[in-house]
Amino acid sequence: MEVTMFYQLEEETLSRSAITALQEERLKKVVRHIYEHNDVFRKRLDEAEVYPDTFRGLEDLSRLPTMSKKEFRDYFPLGMCCVPKNEIREIHRSSGTSGTPVVMPYTAGDLRQWADCMARCYHMAGAVPGDVTQITPSFGLFNGGFGMYHGARAAELFIVPAGAGNTEQQIRMAKTFGTRIFTAVVSYAPRVIEVMREMGETLPELKIGIFGAEMFSESMKKSISESLEIDAFDIYGMTETGGVGTLGQDCPYHCGLHVWEDHYIVEILEPGTNQVLPDGERGEVVVTSLTREALPVIRFRTGDLSRVLSREKCPCGRTHIRIEPITGRIDDMLIVKGVNFFPSQVEQALLEIPGVYPYYQIIIENHHGIKDVRVNVEAEEGVTSYTIEKKLKEVLGFSPKGDLFKPGELPRQAGKAKRVFFEEEE
Repeated sequence: MEVTMFYQLEEETLSRSAITALQEERLKKVVRHIYEHNDVFRKRLDEAEVYPDTFRGLEDLSRLPTMSKKEFRDYFPLGMCCVPKNEIREIHRSSGTSGTPVVMPYTAGDLRQWADCMARCYHMAGAVPGDVTQITPSFGLFNGGFGMYHGARAAELFIVPAGAGNTEQQIRMAKTFGTRIFTAVVSYAPRVIEVMREMGETLPELKIGIFGAEMFSESMKKSISESLEIDAFDIYGMTETGGVGTLGQDCPYHCGLHVWEDHYIVEILEPGTNQVLPDGERGEVVVTSLTREALPVIRFRTGDLSRVLSREKCPCGRTHIRIEPITGRIDDMLIVKGVNFFPSQVEQALLEIPGVYPYYQIIIENHHGIKDVRVNVEAEEGVTSYTIEKKLKEVLGFSPKGDLFKPGELPRQAGKAKRVFFEEEE
């Protein structure tokens, strides 16, 4: 396999000792920055008895208090910002569907950092200057579209800023301009594949797909790669870390997500505690940003579940830590009939069945306090309910009921797919 191009060769191939030294320097600097420029951070550090003049860097990392979405919401909108308002050049925010949204402000320096991280991801996927890249995440407060755009500008790509929706037009544009790189939320790819088949179109110049914003099971990745005949990449980043691509992505060897350690420190903590887990053990991803100016996160509990796979040099040549693709979120865990499971496990199992489509619903029913689960699935003729129940029992330990639907009968969404539904009955 040909080694991919680098956007910042020196930074992406630093030795382990150089990465550690850089993290030491930048961690001390960011702790001083938040202490001196924000009252909320200063109070939290004072309560933890952590002071910039005596802070020893990585050795004292575990002494820093953790934070979560709660702090963002408690001090909405800019109560944790560490720069004057006149230095802010852009904001993005979460959807806020489950409460007060998370707002992330950006300085000019933050926008450059975001663009550099995202450009690294493009190059790692095999992009070269001049490649046509079609950006389908929405352009607005959601960070996906603009993150892909900032990175594509830095990587000197030919940008088709399509935005979300109108799948037939997306396919025509890709055909017209010879799109080589397609970016989207994970669940949009199956819709593109479906509409391409209906139109009888192919996209022979399309070679790279960069997908994010949702869980990306191996079954889904395989299905997308084979259907579009592309190499599909799992990109990682969130509003709190500065947006899509800020944390990293997998490379063409697909042996874990590379995390940009010169910009972020990643720890894996035992869920519900502050216990740091050894490499190889799965837990909650906790992130500290080292180079963000407006609102750095310090030991931010992401809720994502992963584990450290390797700190050794990757076959692609990059030296930064690799973590397992995100397998689920702590708050996504479902408990039915005494069994704990994640929606991603259901997806992984379903898409291993030939003839099953990547459209499904997990319906949690609550009858007088007793929970049950129903899984509705789209599948081709010949797939039976018995086959689906048997596969799900192997994975979940029980057989959920459900219904089979013909292809096209379950609803489609233009943005992130809604997979889990709750039905209450008193």
